[in-house]
Amino acid sequence: MTDRWDSSPTDRRHFLAAAASGVAAVPVAAAAQAGPGATRAPLSGPSRMPLRVPRRLQPGDTVALINPSAAVYERQPYEVAHDTLKALGFKVREAPNLRARRGQFAGTDAQRAADVNAMFADPQVHGILALTGGSGGNRILPLLDYELIRRNPKFLGGFSDITALINAVHARTGLVTFHAPVGVSEWNEFSVSHFRAAVMEAQLATLRNPKSNEDALAPKSNRIFTVRGGKAQGPLVGGNLAVLTSMAGSVYWPAFDGAILFLEDINEYIYRVDRMLSTLKLAGVLDRLAGVVLGAFTKCEPGEGYGTLTLDEVFDDYFKPLNIPVYGGASFGHIRLKFTLPIGLPVEMDADAGTLRFLQPAVS
Repeated sequence: MTDRWDSSPTDRRHFLAAAASGVAAVPVAAAAQAGPGATRAPLSGPSRMPLRVPRRLQPGDTVALINPSAAVYERQPYEVAHDTLKALGFKVREAPNLRARRGQFAGTDAQRAADVNAMFADPQVHGILALTGGSGGNRILPLLDYELIRRNPKFLGGFSDITALINAVHARTGLVTFHAPVGVSEWNEFSVSHFRAAVMEAQLATLRNPKSNEDALAPKSNRIFTVRGGKAQGPLVGGNLAVLTSMAGSVYWPAFDGAILFLEDINEYIYRVDRMLSTLKLAGVLDRLAGVVLGAFTKCEPGEGYGTLTLDEVFDDYFKPLNIPVYGGASFGHIRLKFTLPIGLPVEMDADAGTLRFLQPAVS
């Protein structure tokens, strides 16, 4: 999982000095290996905040469980999340409104936002993990105290609907946040090893899909596919496609100029995936990227009664004309085996090898 620090002595000194102050050094993003004559839209959109990395989590630290989105109706998911964090070596704190409920949401917007603010403000809490996803995360974004969060950088993780929270916090504070398993996820050996490497061990990790255990000459599982080959460097942003596009045009959208965009989704008809990618295209996002990594698009199928493009055709239509590296099938999304992906961290992608390499540690 480790990789050598591939930089000059000056770069290393700059990074170490910045890390000591709590602000990570941001290498200049390298241009994608694009075809001849490729063009880019002018730089525009949200400005990028100075990058800040949280302190690494250590055994004995307290991790708070929050629920920014959907309500959980049974007791067992809470027990599973507690047991998981304890098995990782952490103490567990429940945010005051974790078990609240209002309709389909885990409490009122004010309650859910208050829990996020309170856990960042509490010096006894070292990290914050979402219990689950669902829906409703967008509603709390205007109620968060981003200046408080900026002053108290700490681990914040989750995925699916938590895409809204982790991207908004990064966009408004510069804090590296984490597209990671939620409390109720299956924390198997693969997912745990990637979480520890990124969040607890500060590894310069290279992320690649697990080898298939199929007894076949050409295994079908864990395969990547290359839409357009090449390498690119840039800050990593993204998450769930539906949630990310629902934030379009807001001050909570991340900066996309020169970024590596990663996307996943679940239970969306293919024509809706097409529509959401069209939103990103029309908003000028796709023309400003350095590269794209596609994860699992779980149960994204044709709707009944509709003639449809395939997902492969949709991806080809939107990504091939960009002349930037793009690959899919990466191990993240609504699947068992999950990478932990740091939002905002400079990375290098290799669309031919199907890898993502951290260019600096995600934690200090």
